[in-house]
Amino acid sequence: MEDRYNVECCDLMHAHDEIVERVQKEMPGEDTLYDLTELFRIFGDSTRIRILYVLFEAEMCVCDIAALLGMTQSAISHQLKALKNARLVKSRRDGKTVFYSLADDHVKTIIDQGLEHILE
Repeated sequence: MEDRYNVECCDLMHAHDEIVERVQKEMPGEDTLYDLTELFRIFGDSTRIRILYVLFEAEMCVCDIAALLGMTQSAISHQLKALKNARLVKSRRDGKTVFYSLADDHVKTIIDQGLEHILE
């Protein structure tokens, strides 16, 4: 069985300049990488992942999500704010009720691919 914590290093310190140069040209800018880091940070909370899974199935209000997950409305609202700021969920008002849903299909794709990866 492979030891995933043991990373082997080269015996000789020598950079392959042509590879380094080619990859360097393809690297996104620092601002883009920072934004990507922030996006993945949002996925680093199990409550937010649970909320996203709930919203895979149906558009819901804060009360519905809180009841389903056994949490307070305040806690759900706090997490929805973070998800909305990250543009992962959107909201719409219907009278006095605000309903939340996934912002787009990319959100489900990201989580589905992450789940597929850990279940391999």
